[in-house]
Amino acid sequence: MTQEHEKKHLGRIVDQFSHQAVPFAEFGIHMAAIDLLKEMSEVNSEGEVLDVACGPGLVACEFAPHAKRVTGLDITEAMIEQARKRQEELSLNNMEWMTGNAIPLPFEDSSFSLVITRYSYHHFLEPAKAFEEMIRVCAPGGRVLVADVCVAEEHSAEYDRMEKLRDDSHVHALTNKEFTEMFLRSGLTELKQSGYGLDTEVDHLLESSSPEPGGREKIREMIISDIGVNRLGINSRFEEGKLVFTFPIAVFTGRKK
Repeated sequence: MTQEHEKKHLGRIVDQFSHQAVPFAEFGIHMAAIDLLKEMSEVNSEGEVLDVACGPGLVACEFAPHAKRVTGLDITEAMIEQARKRQEELSLNNMEWMTGNAIPLPFEDSSFSLVITRYSYHHFLEPAKAFEEMIRVCAPGGRVLVADVCVAEEHSAEYDRMEKLRDDSHVHALTNKEFTEMFLRSGLTELKQSGYGLDTEVDHLLESSSPEPGGREKIREMIISDIGVNRLGINSRFEEGKLVFTFPIAVFTGRKK
């Protein structure tokens, strides 16, 4: 991968999520399963937490009341602005925010007792390197947690095709096999896995996204044509006259030796 390719990809991420910053922060489904993440991460009052690709700070701000300190990092300044706004609204004083990249992370080795990320890995050109960085900045005995869309292998190509239409910064949603192998190779111990479904109203999702002209219609057609077929692996359906589907989310965590 060339530096020019990486630079263009990071530019796509910043462009997409600068447009999505406000609707992303206000989209109710993004508050789902926070309690599961807190439970699996074992966050505690002595914890120094890093949230990688923190977006508008939804997860970080939920973790802050249970930790000593939380740092949120995101490459998109508009997202960091939303995160600061949320922190202020919640009167949280044990947080800080940084604009920066996940590869490499701008922190010393073993800087945090808990390193988390949610809904970010499908944007990484090199997810294995991002994972290595998360482990590097995690202190011995600390935990690393990743939560993201995780589709079955047979749905992977078609799902990626749909998501790239919706968001041109999407790279690849890792399969359960890919996530599992990455964690098994990592040297982390006490590995745990869980998951949940994120029910999503398609029109609402598309309103908060930034597809190319004509993309919304194509995506809607793909999802409708997948009802009863499930090539996408997202259980497309109509409920009370609304087109909906379910993002399959996996949560993986392990402890650094």
